[in-house]
Amino acid sequence: MNIQKILLPVFTIAAILVLGWGFYVKQDKGGDIAALGDGLVVFDWSGYEDEGFFQNYVTQHGGSPTFAFFGEEEEAFQKLRAGFKADVSHPCSQSVSKWHEAGLLEPLDTSRIDLWADINQEMAEAFKIDGSYYMLPMDWGTTALTYRTDLVDEAKMKSLAVFLDPAYSGRIALPDNVDDVYALAYLATGVTDWTKATNADFQTANKWLRKAHQNVRAYWADGAELAQLMGSGEVSVSWAWNETPVTMQAEGLPIGTNRSTLEGSSSWFCGYVNLANGPNSEDKMYDFFNAWMDPGSSDYIVNEWGYGHGNETAMTAMGADALVWAGLGPVDVPILAQVPMDQELREKMIAEFEKIKAGF
Repeated sequence: MNIQKILLPVFTIAAILVLGWGFYVKQDKGGDIAALGDGLVVFDWSGYEDEGFFQNYVTQHGGSPTFAFFGEEEEAFQKLRAGFKADVSHPCSQSVSKWHEAGLLEPLDTSRIDLWADINQEMAEAFKIDGSYYMLPMDWGTTALTYRTDLVDEAKMKSLAVFLDPAYSGRIALPDNVDDVYALAYLATGVTDWTKATNADFQTANKWLRKAHQNVRAYWADGAELAQLMGSGEVSVSWAWNETPVTMQAEGLPIGTNRSTLEGSSSWFCGYVNLANGPNSEDKMYDFFNAWMDPGSSDYIVNEWGYGHGNETAMTAMGADALVWAGLGPVDVPILAQVPMDQELREKMIAEFEKIKAGF
């Protein structure tokens, strides 16, 4: 199963450095990562260096691309704006228009993506700008109430109100991710479509998050961190990606999830983008994209991570039972879809979330 391992091969001409920004890259003595390693630099979420996602690329080129990591999309945006160079990155739907407006993206050449006809067209069309496509939809999933079945009163796991319950003070973890955390707050306060959220809705969500913050033990950055928190029993209740119950249940841990709470749950999708002025040739970038689009990648991400895949043809071939098993099936409660939203409101969310985490 997914163990979120970081695969960073050692080169005699490179040092593995921990930079002030808090992520890892292979870098030569002159600071030029583009000249080293594989010849493709992927700026990604930790864990997506798992070769199971792009095995055809590894077979074709004899190894993985060079990976650098970010913890959340605003961090990635600021690093790219500050001059960090990479060829490919992996934002989610809400960030693409912002990155495009900032001049960080170049359009995709869809003629070089072998299975373009098999992608989820609704997702792709959402990022068609002036006739060009700017994101290759790749992974999607859900975020829902997740808990240790042996450490909670399961009767309380039917409502998002549990995040405000003083009985779980110091035993709750929330995502260190503005979109997921506001999806929770909006749902908990009655908003199921954030494209229609008003400023009053935003203020109500802020008040809810400040109350929830009083119970928070930790804000988790990725699935590996949350797995450690819940596996140790330090955290018993979380708002989590569906990766967490899928992988932890497979390891025999007592983890439950409820996508059908009274208030609902959330869904999200992300994908790969072609970064403007990438330091390397685009040939390997399209090899990387094509490896990800392979049906073997679809099978791997569903069965090993519990996420959905952008290759809609391959997903359909798996059948409905596979989606239900992975926590991706239909539910009869509201689903707040993390689709592109008003960017002015999202910037307010980003700023306010930093204050809330700091206790203000």
